[in-house]
Amino acid sequence: MRMRFLGSTSEAGACPTLYETDRGTIVIQGLELTDKEALADLRDVLDGETAVEVPRELITEIARRVLSDTPATAFPSSDETPFATD
Repeated sequence: MRMRFLGSTSEAGACPTLYETDRGTIVIQGLELTDKEALADLRDVLDGETAVEVPRELITEIARRVLSDTPATAFPSSDETPFATD
């Protein structure tokens, strides 16, 4: 699988970050959710799955950019310059 960097709301490339894959899926990089009460609210978590927490503005900013752009066909390496929102 190859991934294309979509953007981040953090400075200097630290997480959280979103990626688009060549399989038509989205990968979310963020801090692992460890709050016991929040974990208890999750439904149907399968073996091998985990939950991560990302800012709402990251999802809305990337969705706005992706929906307004033509999907890219290339999946470059992860050494691109990070995109950070204001």
